[in-house]
Amino acid sequence: MEASSSGITNGKNKVFHAEGGVDLQGYQLDMQILPDGPKSDVDFSEILNAIQEMAKDVNILFDELEAVNSPCKDDDSLLHPGNLTSTSEDASRLDAGGETVPERNKLNGLYFRDGKCRIDYILVYRKSSPQTEKREVFERNIRAEGLQMEKESSLINSDIIFVKLHAPWEVLGRYAEQMNVRMPFRRKIYYLPRRYKFMSRIDKQISRFRRWLPKKPMRLDKETLPDLEENDCYTAPFSQQRIHHFIIHNKDTFFNNATRSRIVHHILQRIKYEEGKNKIGLNRLLTNGSYEAAFPLHEGSYRSKNSIRTHGAVNHRHLLYECWASWGVWYKYQPLDLVRRYFGEKIGLYFAWLGWYTGMLFPAAFIGLFVFLYGVTTLDHCQVSKEVCQATDIIMCPVCDKYCPFMRLSDSCVYAKVTHLFDNGATVFFAVFMAVWATVFLEFWKRRRAVIAYDWDLIDWEEEEEEIRPQFEAKYSKKERMNPISGKPEPYQAFTDKCSRLIVSASGIFFMICVVIAAVFGIVIYRVVTVSTFAAFKWALIRNNSQVATTGTAVCINFCIIMLLNVLYEKVALLLTNLEQPRTESEWENSFTLKMFLFQFVNLNSSTFYIAFFLGRFTGHPGAYLRLINRWRLEECHPSGCLIDLCMQMGIIMVLKQTWNNFMELGYPLIQNWWTRRKVRQEHGTERKINFPQWEKDYNLQPMNAYGLFDEYLEMILQFGFTTIFVAAFPLAPLLALLNNIIEIRLDAYKFVTQWRRPLASRAKDIGIWYGILEGIGILSVITNAFVIAITSDFIPRLVYAYKYGPCAGQGEAGQKCMVGYVNASLSVFRISDFENRSEPESDGSEFSGMPLKYCRYRDYRDPPHSLVPYGYTLQFWHVLAARLAFIIVFEHLVFCIKHLISYLIPDLPKDLRDRMRREKYLIQEMMYEAELERLQKERKERKKNGKAHHNEWP
Repeated sequence: MEASSSGITNGKNKVFHAEGGVDLQGYQLDMQILPDGPKSDVDFSEILNAIQEMAKDVNILFDELEAVNSPCKDDDSLLHPGNLTSTSEDASRLDAGGETVPERNKLNGLYFRDGKCRIDYILVYRKSSPQTEKREVFERNIRAEGLQMEKESSLINSDIIFVKLHAPWEVLGRYAEQMNVRMPFRRKIYYLPRRYKFMSRIDKQISRFRRWLPKKPMRLDKETLPDLEENDCYTAPFSQQRIHHFIIHNKDTFFNNATRSRIVHHILQRIKYEEGKNKIGLNRLLTNGSYEAAFPLHEGSYRSKNSIRTHGAVNHRHLLYECWASWGVWYKYQPLDLVRRYFGEKIGLYFAWLGWYTGMLFPAAFIGLFVFLYGVTTLDHCQVSKEVCQATDIIMCPVCDKYCPFMRLSDSCVYAKVTHLFDNGATVFFAVFMAVWATVFLEFWKRRRAVIAYDWDLIDWEEEEEEIRPQFEAKYSKKERMNPISGKPEPYQAFTDKCSRLIVSASGIFFMICVVIAAVFGIVIYRVVTVSTFAAFKWALIRNNSQVATTGTAVCINFCIIMLLNVLYEKVALLLTNLEQPRTESEWENSFTLKMFLFQFVNLNSSTFYIAFFLGRFTGHPGAYLRLINRWRLEECHPSGCLIDLCMQMGIIMVLKQTWNNFMELGYPLIQNWWTRRKVRQEHGTERKINFPQWEKDYNLQPMNAYGLFDEYLEMILQFGFTTIFVAAFPLAPLLALLNNIIEIRLDAYKFVTQWRRPLASRAKDIGIWYGILEGIGILSVITNAFVIAITSDFIPRLVYAYKYGPCAGQGEAGQKCMVGYVNASLSVFRISDFENRSEPESDGSEFSGMPLKYCRYRDYRDPPHSLVPYGYTLQFWHVLAARLAFIIVFEHLVFCIKHLISYLIPDLPKDLRDRMRREKYLIQEMMYEAELERLQKERKERKKNGKAHHNEWP
């Protein structure tokens, strides 16, 4: 899959570079890994000793030449001006045939001009940049570290210079040992756990059943995927002293491209650019403008003229595009091992988590769809909706002041039927299921993460001690304290200073939450005012559906406010996080993540919480309405209930936000890249298609987000909250989330492969702080679903009526026949003459019966106007209230007990994985012992053959 720039094929062939030197290390290495067996008559040990003696003078000569010829300033000695070439010329050159591998490598833009040294990293700067001196020192120190460098001017703008870096084998080996990079050294011996007879019988029956099913259509064809050797081998931290232990077929491909780039980046982060202990690292040079960009190269084009099925993949990027980022494979599993190899473990873990989350949404979406379909099938048998549709003689009181007319209860027949689709007997079961589902999802993700961490050699990996942020150093450079880990003095932040900054930051967070509440309050005022406006509208369609029109427009306005406040929140979160002065980048990232999630979560869900738990709860009753600022009457629920408003809020916000996010994720980089290509065509014309080198193509792509995977995680975590927190009110939320995620995986894959520069491959063991946020959302979902069922829906009032006040009272039944008369029992009577002057409607209701109305009905449990305490709460109200509180307590305790039981029963580490890890540890110790023993025995034989004296040492 990768073009090789070395000719090492076996231990008997010597390889000469262009300078005429001998690749002694590759020769010696392959000598050591020769299989045991009959050798030729030539004494290889004598040849090797002679070559080593001769190479000493050659190495000294090379060192002197390098010292003379290596430039020490940022001049044009390394600069090679780029040439515009057309694709037709390149095609003719390739068709000529007979070119060598270095000549072919020159054309793909992945190698130096000699076609041998692979480009491991790219730095970009402008000649006009004022930071020339710092850059000169930095590049001089780069060459002193052993990295090879070449410069190339841009084809578009001569002011832009590309610095190409290559790490030779010696540098890679030295730093891989320092970084404890794990490399393969022996094929895995898989351990098969013992199967019990009962389980083996079950496996046989399952295998028979599988014969009738399609043969895993969701799995990728193994023939199209490369054999990633490191996944099937035991690995150990790389060591040059034990280099003979590792499987090295070709030293140029031993370290893959992602690992090579990570090693080079590690070197660049530790190179000085100025005198001083803090004047170090590439990040600081990117911050002060010395360099414009720094990135590893993609492995070539993601497209090919030939089909991947007939000619195979051109490179790993092309393979990822065809097998992962293409829309034609939307139903296939993700090639996570290949994603990890190309983008690193951190990005691989994100896609592994996203794939796991999407897979777990299938049962939730199926059950939610079943609840919805159950409501559809039982709609004709629902006694409550029947009574609402047949209640032509029940006249409801106006829902707003003056302009809202009286209305028949039967006019809300459609809304009553829609409410039944979401609020039916299966809703409680679905709420319990989703609370348990959230726990199962998190617990099984732990197990899945453990398997991935084992396969990707992340079990024993620990993050190295992080560097201190430059801003922290600049602020607290005067005070120093000894670091207990490194033993070196470092800047120190006093406890009082840290506390004061945290208090200011917390105050800023509280203020921004108050801004959100103020925005929600503005939406409430809008809803209150516009109900009367829509009720007096000229169009009959809007006038007759004034509440639905108010809710729909309020949700759309709320969505616009959400998107505007999100832009403000990002700036405020940056300001507050920088004000805290976190010590390291991970601390900064965690602090910023927590603030942004809190802001976005409150911003997105505040209106939903208002509709779910406050809308129509504190309005008072006709004749004694509660008002805002003693002016605006608070909004009431629809005669069919408040659940329809909550469903509209969730459905519109969820669909609009997911659509907007998907458009921005893909649309913005597409438009930016299209604009860049358009400017190039305008400058150079369209007569011929310019064949840019790979570094120029990647530089014209969009860089990855400044916050890494933050935006991707945040979008999915907020969606997870929508899917679980109010799922009792909107059972179709998991289905919408599933459909969105199927698209999201391919959108993100397409964006990473085609529209973004290749991000630096970085390692991570888990999804970080996001897991704790997911656990918090899971706990909150139990509480909110309990309140939605108890307060927002009519589940509890119907249950109380069926067992206490209905025709089946005292019989222990709760069928549809027991709900006869429920609608009439849930409505109270109001005398129209008791209306306040500002609430009295303009119409007297004579259009219903030909004479003015005396009474109207409203949703509440209150005494009639002629009772001893007019409009006081009835006994049924207190029974319903007690039942609601009891349900909340019982539901929460029951679900939390189930959640904790499931967490206890599901171990974080699968048993077979635990056995494999213990067996691997045992086998690695045995292998290392045997390999070391074999090496010592070979050395002893060589000393005997050379006739050198030796001691009687073990073995």
